[in-house]
Formats: sequence, structure tokens, C-alpha cells
Amino acid sequence: MRCPYCKEDKDKVIDSRSSEGGRIIRRRRHCLACSRRFTTYEKIGESVKLSVIKKDGARVPYDRGKVIAGLQKACYKRAVPAEKIQEIADKIEEDIFHSFDKEVSSHFVGEAAMRHLRSVDKVAYIRFASVYREFTDAGALIDEVRQAILEPESPSEPDLFSSDGSD
Repeated sequence: MRCPYCKEDKDKVIDSRSSEGGRIIRRRRHCLACSRRFTTYEKIGESVKLSVIKKDGARVPYDRGKVIAGLQKACYKRAVPAEKIQEIADKIEEDIFHSFDKEVSSHFVGEAAMRHLRSVDKVAYIRFASVYREFTDAGALIDEVRQAILEPESPSEPDLFSSDGSD
């Protein structure tokens, strides 16, 4: 690997870590010529692209950025750190790549997102579900909220639906 500073091809890998669900390897390198450090990322060539089959039957390339944008909108002004959003996106991708090779339905992606959001933050889940499921009346939305309220809280999540924040 050529050093971005001195352009020499003499370096030593000092640290390697996987990221994005194990599909990318991050390598920290030390240039033996100029002694500076730099980072490289390695990933498998994307000769096989994943397509998402939308509700209208159209096929579009899978875009992790769209998944993250949807999660960020649902988690807006919630106590969900950016790292947790990335982690949820990783889990969604693991679900996708575990079950599909070339095409996945937008329905599967949306359901996976809701399943993972529900265990992290129920308000974010309700926000996401209200957009994704396109509720046509308030009754359907209220039923979804009722189900979320009745579900036991995860240990790390506060009771988000009580008036005083206690159990």
C-alpha cells in the first residue's frame, strides 16, 4: 500500500479491525519510510450488487445510507447514540445478507428495521412504523402504540409511555 504522504510502498500493518458487520477490514498502517501512520479500508469487490424490490415492483440498488437516514429520522431528538444507529444498520444488513443474495424486498428491510428499533427505543419504533406502515387512520396507529406499551421493557430502556417516567 502506498503511503499517502511520501508515496513509498513500504509499510507495516499495526492494527486490523472488522467493521460494518465484518464486510470491511480497517487497517492502521505505519509507513517505514516517513514514519507516519495512515488508515486503509478493505472490502470485497461488489461485483454482485444487492437490489431492493420496492412496493411498486421497481428495483433499485441497496443503499445503506437510506437505511441509516430512515433510522436517524425515527431517532431524532431521542436518546439513541449515533453508534447505536450504525449498530442497528449492521444488524439489518446481517439479516438481509443472511437471507438474500441478489434481491431483497423493501418489506423485509422495513420489518427488520422496525424489529431492531423496537428493542432499542419504542418511540423511535412508533415513528418509523407510522411512516413505513402508512397508517390510514388513527385507530391503526393507536393499536400499534398499545402493542408497544404492553410489550415488556428491555432492561436498558426507560418506560417511555408513562407520564412520570417510572414503572
